[in-house]
Amino acid sequence: MKKIEKSDIWLFLVQTVVWAVVITALPLATFLSTHNWETTSTSLLLMWQEFRGPLIVYFINFYILGPYLFFRQKYWFFALCNLLLILGVNYGFFFSYLMIKEQVPYMTNDAWIGFFSGAFLFLLLNAVTAAIAIGILHFIRVRQIRQQLLDEKAKSTEAELAWLKSQINPHFLFNTLNNISSLTQIDADAAQNAIAQLSELLRYAMYETNKKTVPITGEVEFMRNYTALMKLRCNEKTEVSSEFKVQNSEFEIAPLLFVSLIENAFKHGVSSSRPSKIDIRLEQSDNRLVFSCDNTNYPKDDADRSGSGIGLENTRRRLDLLYPGRYQWEQTITPENIYHVRITLQL
Repeated sequence: MKKIEKSDIWLFLVQTVVWAVVITALPLATFLSTHNWETTSTSLLLMWQEFRGPLIVYFINFYILGPYLFFRQKYWFFALCNLLLILGVNYGFFFSYLMIKEQVPYMTNDAWIGFFSGAFLFLLLNAVTAAIAIGILHFIRVRQIRQQLLDEKAKSTEAELAWLKSQINPHFLFNTLNNISSLTQIDADAAQNAIAQLSELLRYAMYETNKKTVPITGEVEFMRNYTALMKLRCNEKTEVSSEFKVQNSEFEIAPLLFVSLIENAFKHGVSSSRPSKIDIRLEQSDNRLVFSCDNTNYPKDDADRSGSGIGLENTRRRLDLLYPGRYQWEQTITPENIYHVRITLQL
């Protein structure tokens, strides 16, 4: 059995008020024009007798016949129940011809036609009332279903974003630990400083990125520290440059949005034997944010494709979910064999 919620009570009260207005409108007009309580009470009694049946038909259809028969596609049973319901609650009107026949045994054909025409119209009024109840109930059910679909879609989106973020965190953690492990054999002091930087990165990733958006200053600091740690894996043949221009320190973006692109630059843009170059830039002005990353293109061979393309796919998917229709993606390889990616966000 469905639990009665506050919205259900409000819906019932609203419908009751509407019916009360329908029944009392004419008696109220009668009182305002005549100021006679006896005439007004007679008018109210007549309106109640006329609309008592349709009122019962409406509420029984709305709360019983509609949910349990019509919307379960038991249409014939629904129609039969409505016919019996309408005849039952309006028996006094539909069978009054017996009383009329006893009092006026010689009614003319025109009188009988008039009577049955009135009965048909009254039957039609009750049927229309039942149809209105089903129509209103259908409208409410459609709205509820749409809202449930939106809620489910939102939950699915949040779950997918959480999964995508979980794919990002292990990547930079794994790579940074490898870099620090190698550094401990060369420079213990530098390794200790790197551990402190890693600690700050983990603190930010674990405690500052649980929100949908974070201040851009935190993201910039994170990218600077992350770039510094990733440089540990590079030799003297690699040139790394970065520039971050932020006009509004309160500007907010989705957390860890560009980390995969930076990681991708170090993973696929650095060679141990050939000159390498990585250039990372971010510029924010007004509601526009531009991130670009250029690196020499040294794609992995078929024997080593670990992680290839995962970061890019995750980033694009996050952009689709977080900034639909509000971002531009550029991805090219120049004639000089420079891999270029550029993201423009309109916020």
